[in-house]
Amino acid sequence: MSTDDPSKRNHTRTSLIVGLGNPGEQYSRTRHNVGYMVVDLLAQQLGLSLSRNSHHALWMSAPLGDDTVVIAKPATFMNESGLAVRSLLEDLEVDPASMVVVHDDIDLALGQVRVKQGGGSGGHRGVDSIVATIRSDDFVRTRVGVGRPPGRQDPAEYVLREFSKKELPEVEFIVATAAQAVMSVLERGVEAAMNEYNV
Repeated sequence: MSTDDPSKRNHTRTSLIVGLGNPGEQYSRTRHNVGYMVVDLLAQQLGLSLSRNSHHALWMSAPLGDDTVVIAKPATFMNESGLAVRSLLEDLEVDPASMVVVHDDIDLALGQVRVKQGGGSGGHRGVDSIVATIRSDDFVRTRVGVGRPPGRQDPAEYVLREFSKKELPEVEFIVATAAQAVMSVLERGVEAAMNEYNV
């Protein structure tokens, strides 16, 4: 599959898919990294390797129909995700409205996926960083449920914990579902994706 520079192509639209997470093996299986998991699966499905290392991110581009899709994982920690996103948007000349950000959400049960256009961050620090850095909240979010912390556990600690072995089959399912939701946004539009997944 061709992976040439999208800025050199004459496609009608370039879409940016960003999966949020923290870099480093110690975080790779945590709840906070489910956004990374989703874009890794999308890259695999599209036959891509996220081998470009620039713009504070690992990323790659590919044609999708008549358009171009760029898949990226910020190489910054979660609360600095906006640095990578701003650099990618500016250099690739992508409008924020053509971006989908995939992130964990403790307000959704494990197994739930929701698609949202614009609005607040729900307290997610990665989304907060993006909104503050690009000065816009007009982008699509694919929210991936990881469940509420039990008892009085600090949510910030909870999202940095790994999924339990019992949860892994559900995690595999939700990652696949979220990847499908992202593709639905790209291929059918955000309204159709919302109608399909926000039920």
